[in-house]
This record gives sequence, structure tokens and C-alpha cells, in this order.
Amino acid sequence: PLLSNRENTPGRHPRTDARAHLRHLDIQCRRRGAEVGDLFEVTLYNRTIERARALGSQLGAAVSDSPAEAAAAADVIISILADDAAVRSSYLGADGLVEGLAEGKVVLEMSTIDPSTVAEIRPAVESGGAVLLDAPVSGSVSLVEAGSLTIMVGGDEGGLDAARPVLEALAAKIYHLGGSGNGSTMKLAVNGLVHAINQALSEALVLAEKAGVPREQAYEVFANSAAGAPFVAYKTQAFLAPDTTPVAFALDLVVKDLELILGLAERVGAPMPQGDTNLAAAREAVRRGLGQRDMSALAEALRG
Repeated sequence: PLLSNRENTPGRHPRTDARAHLRHLDIQCRRRGAEVGDLFEVTLYNRTIERARALGSQLGAAVSDSPAEAAAAADVIISILADDAAVRSSYLGADGLVEGLAEGKVVLEMSTIDPSTVAEIRPAVESGGAVLLDAPVSGSVSLVEAGSLTIMVGGDEGGLDAARPVLEALAAKIYHLGGSGNGSTMKLAVNGLVHAINQALSEALVLAEKAGVPREQAYEVFANSAAGAPFVAYKTQAFLAPDTTPVAFALDLVVKDLELILGLAERVGAPMPQGDTNLAAAREAVRRGLGQRDMSALAEALRG
């Protein structure tokens, strides 16, 4: 959805925020939106309008009919979409986001996309005086709900200052990483590490199981060992009860991420042999019909 918010904090000038988010990162507004709604009036847009209407009903939020309409009502626009094609379409298509922009607006592009896509849409955003920041997020669903994400920002520092009240409603850590595209670059680097951990965890869990260690015991040891990264902790139920745990991040999107990561690596000359292996494993899992399953389903693919 695209979401437009007016700030209600006492003593501050009214400001608005428009947010576009799709599929697995719908920002968990059902919970977090109640808290954000204390600060902002919320207007939603989603390319599947029924999703925006359902969420708007839950939050008491208005719903826009197009990205342009939501952006026109906003000072700060947040976009979170599934892939680069969706971003291009939502910005540059008919009734696209850029048609609602004007001097002084700030666009926060939070999708996991190629830095080259940021460079592609930036001139259209800035042609009318708006500012584009690439500001992707990292964190689990529980961190989204708690407003404790990590946000990585590339672009103009003044634009970041203007958007900071909105970001602070969502994040515990906000890192300004320099010029435009650096936020998206850092997000790809982070996700490269996340997908490597997921692959290694899947392999280690299946190894322990096949050698006779019960799955639950093996996982508890992993979580309390030197390898016990936060990812291991928050994916516990996904690995231990995959049939009853909601999908947080689908394997289809793992493939998309790794293709972006390896494309960037090739352009900058960074060898990523483990990334190549991880992409091959994810593609094989998707080929076997697991594309809509959670990323933890790599373990299922390895069990054979």
C-alpha cells in the first residue's frame, strides 16, 4: 500500500507521510500502525486495492486510489515494494508516485532493490524539487511491530533530517551511509549475510538430524552457541514448526535478492563464491515447488 500520514505530535508543524509497501513487508501495520497512528494520520495505497482497504479499515485510515494521489497529500513518502519492476511502475507509470510530488517532499524508498534502480528513478523524483532517499530496512517481524528496525539511508542529509520523525517511529537504529544508492547497497550486503546464515543453518540442522540428534535439541544448541545470531533466535518456529508458522520471507524473494546481490558483486568486482552456491540452492528449492514457502524451507529441500 501507499500510506499517507499527517503528524499529530503537539508543538510540531503538520507533516504527512505516504508509504508504499507490498506482500511480506506490509510493515505489520495491524499492530505497529496503532502506535504510528498516535503520531500520524494514515492514508494507504496498494496496487491490490482490497488490501489497502482492509488495512485501512483496521487502522481507521483513508485509502488513496493511486500512488500520485497519496503522494500529493504527503510530505514524506515511504515505498516498500517487492522488486525493481514494481518500483519503476509505481513511480513512473500512469498516476505514478512522481506525479504527486512537489518542492520539499521527501521520498523514502525502502524496497530491497538494485542501487542502479535508485539512480534510475532519482531524476524523476528530484525534477520537481522532491528529495529521494534510499532507506531499506532490516529486522524481523517482531522488530517491525516494536518499531525497532534498523534503517540504512543513502542520500541527502537534509532530507533525512526532515524525514527523521517518521523513521524514528519505525526504527531503533538509523544509519546515514553517505550518497544516494549506499542504503540499497548496504541492504544487499546485509541480505547476502542473512541468506548465507539461512543456508548454513539449514545445512547444519539437517546434518544433526540425519546423524540422530532431535531437531528441537539441535536447534536449541545452535541458538545458544557461538553461532547463535539474532536470525537463529527469531527463526526458531519457522525451522521447528514450518507447517504452522506464517511465511515471513518467501524463497522466491531469496532468489530475487541473491540475483541482485550477485549482479552488484559482478559489477564492482567482489567475488562471492558462497553467494553463487546459495543462489543455486535457492533456485533448486524453488524448482521443487517451494518458492512460496518461507526461506527456512531450504532445510526441507535438503532433507530430500
